[in-house]
Amino acid sequence: MGFNKVLDASPALHLRYREDFPVTRELIYLNHAAVAPLCLRAAQAMKDLTEDACFYGSLHYGDWMNVYSGLRTAAARLLNASPDEIAIVKNTSEGVATVASGFNWESGDRLVAFEQEFPANYYPWRRLESRGVKVSWLSIYDPIEKIAEAIRGARLLAISFVNYLSGFRVDLRKIGELCQEHDCFFFVDAIQGMGAFPIDVEECYIDALAADGHKWMLGPEGNGILYVRRRWLDIIEPVEFGWTNPASYADYSSRDMTLRPDAGRYECGTLNTVGCFGLKAAIEFLLEVGVENIRDSVLNLADQLEGGVREKGYEVMVGRTSETGSGIVSFRHPQEDSRVVVSELKRAGILGAPRQGWVRLSPHFYISPEDIDAVLSALPTV
Repeated sequence: MGFNKVLDASPALHLRYREDFPVTRELIYLNHAAVAPLCLRAAQAMKDLTEDACFYGSLHYGDWMNVYSGLRTAAARLLNASPDEIAIVKNTSEGVATVASGFNWESGDRLVAFEQEFPANYYPWRRLESRGVKVSWLSIYDPIEKIAEAIRGARLLAISFVNYLSGFRVDLRKIGELCQEHDCFFFVDAIQGMGAFPIDVEECYIDALAADGHKWMLGPEGNGILYVRRRWLDIIEPVEFGWTNPASYADYSSRDMTLRPDAGRYECGTLNTVGCFGLKAAIEFLLEVGVENIRDSVLNLADQLEGGVREKGYEVMVGRTSETGSGIVSFRHPQEDSRVVVSELKRAGILGAPRQGWVRLSPHFYISPEDIDAVLSALPTV
């Protein structure tokens, strides 16, 4: 029935930061695994940029460039990476595709991927099979011994930090150590965990990682990050090539196509400036709160939620443990369609999502334990 609450979580965290989330005045928002509400600081940063562009056009373009570099720096801090290993991308899909398509594959190479992935981290690897790449398809629930066996002789392993449907959280460090031991490139789709759980790319031997900002990072849609370890920059080719990939991109008369020396080589044109303002502000806010504190609160809230739905007689998709729990709890009523349950919650001012026959709820750190109690009370009886 869930794992024990994390003892060192700050019980007042949601009180200290609740005013940073105006959505709490309107809803109990438990849909961060889909599209999160903007934190106030992200919204204000984007508002400031739009007003600046409205009244002054590109007069302050230099400030925009500083925000680009500031976003790379903030994302690097969140991952324990270097800013020159961070590219700004449109979304997770672009990040995954950049690595999958830009890797120096040869016919007969083998990679390891997982059947339960969200399509963004499934289709790019499946398509490689037409190029002669062999894919060992595993389950995220397979024991680590089976994953270890599959890694032997594979060139790359791709996995999501947290599964989008069940909320199952994998042990990045253990998998990374295995990849390091067997010289296997380690790729992580981090969108369902980055911002809610600490990620250390050095400690976990992660070679590349992608995540969009509009879920647990509390930023806008259409703006994300791609991390590529420095040693791989000259191996993974840009799959999109535009005017900003080359090192001389600021010289419009240049025809020198030498790539930028950093991960900026994967940025192929004008960036989503307003999104960069929002995501930079959101990540800096998360860093201020402390991702370790956020993790503890998220785990406690999700544990409370899982225990409550079990007590009401609902079936939980995957049981939680201290090692595998995340901010996602998926469950279903024994008779009611999940879409009906989600609609009833919506009428009560509670937002979740129906996913493949399950009700998926995903609280962030600013949600209160009282909010979870209200959700449990609003759920249809069994």
